Amino acid sequence: MKTLNLLAFDIGASNGRGIIGRFDGRTMQLHNAGYFDNNFAEKDGLCRWDYGRILCSMKEVFSKAKALGFSPSCFGIDTWGVDYGLLDGEGRLTEDPRAYRSSCDAEMKAAWEKVSRRELFDRTGIAALNFNTVYQLYRRVMDQDPALKKARALLFMPDLLGYSLTGVKRSEYTIASTSGLLDVRTRNWAYDLMERLSIPAGIFMPLDMPGTLRGTLLPQVAEELGLPRIPCAAVGGHDTASAVAAIPGSGDFAFCSSGTWSLFGMETDSPVLSDFVFDSNFSNEGTVQGGFRPLKNIMGLWIVQECRREWARETGQTLDWEDIKAQAALARPFQCVIDPDYPEFYKAGGMPGKIRAYCRKTGQAEPEGVGEIARTVYESLALKYRWAVERLGEMKGKPIRSLNMTGGGIQNLLLNQMAADSTGLPVTTGPVEGAAMGNALLQAIALGEIKDLAQAREVVRASVETRQYEPRRTALWDEAYQKMLENMEALKDD
Repeated sequence: MKTLNLLAFDIGASNGRGIIGRFDGRTMQLHNAGYFDNNFAEKDGLCRWDYGRILCSMKEVFSKAKALGFSPSCFGIDTWGVDYGLLDGEGRLTEDPRAYRSSCDAEMKAAWEKVSRRELFDRTGIAALNFNTVYQLYRRVMDQDPALKKARALLFMPDLLGYSLTGVKRSEYTIASTSGLLDVRTRNWAYDLMERLSIPAGIFMPLDMPGTLRGTLLPQVAEELGLPRIPCAAVGGHDTASAVAAIPGSGDFAFCSSGTWSLFGMETDSPVLSDFVFDSNFSNEGTVQGGFRPLKNIMGLWIVQECRREWARETGQTLDWEDIKAQAALARPFQCVIDPDYPEFYKAGGMPGKIRAYCRKTGQAEPEGVGEIARTVYESLALKYRWAVERLGEMKGKPIRSLNMTGGGIQNLLLNQMAADSTGLPVTTGPVEGAAMGNALLQAIALGEIKDLAQAREVVRASVETRQYEPRRTALWDEAYQKMLENMEALKDD
């Protein structure tokens, strides 16, 4: 077959990238076509995304791909979950999309007065997280928001960006599943829940599945870019769904999509809605094959990213990531332990001080300096992975046998080994660009060049060099884990 150039836009909450997947029928080789920063900014008391800048950056990537000799055969878009834009009757954005870090508990608890937390979970399978789309929208209802009243369509971020390029208004299944408004049994919108929450049901677009074609570049966009009307594919619009699609594992494995967040879970054909899952606050998000991913949103490397930003503010110099990891490797192990999901760590700003305050509150020594603080975060993340693995095994009814890690976070070799040591599981890492790889594979499925996900994972195994980490668990890891559990129990009502 002719080699295809599949342009995967993988846009996260801190940066975006365009990756060309060159598929020759057997292997997929990835080539960078451009990176760009993506940060929210506070405006009118709310955090917002600069939508015009994201779209402009994507168009620049199209041009760079062409200049590199990789004229795209197709393109697909994945992003972080839950965030969306509202379109008016003319198809224009009513405002720049709000960022999920504007969220707080007040609107979530107010929504539960209309529909209980348990009913929302039983219907949608989604954990109670204040940034879920359902609670973002209910805040607008409470505020009698003019933009919501004006809206005639709601599109999640990958679908919104696709609409700007193709003119097609659709909602892709995996990104829709993050909203807390998709019924896990019918795999369609829960319109009755919307009605009870006074959320306008008419703004939600029809659903389509990953691995299907969704229009082509608009004529004016194709002319602007000097490209033909390239087809667009619906991929795993949620970046975690695309990343998990590219995991080369098999059998009873857990996955961790490691980055700003650590998305930790497993794959199932049906949602898992037990009391245990509800009490553990796990979500059932959608897979590209139409199933589910029981998973836990763990705070992830956001904590170190925020520390790095604070250190740069204090010193005027931005530390290199390798330097941070090197200093962490030299620091004394298990000086203190934090719960990465402690609510204060969710908020931006002053992160090193928040970590020290947590340690004071729990009667631990306070970490000082870059190495001690970074090591505390890495060890604590690995310990929270163990917590998640134990609960996944309970849900599955048998032990998890291995852990597959993917995403940019696996470039931290220290954390990878800690994950093996803490969980006691063999860890396989790869690919680094997991979401982009999965995105490109779903494009190939949409074009009819790959049959299904099983064949797609064969392509991953033929294309990606993985790395193995064997567990070296010691009594110190067990002691630290018990300390983390005690801290979580002591602060559960904070």
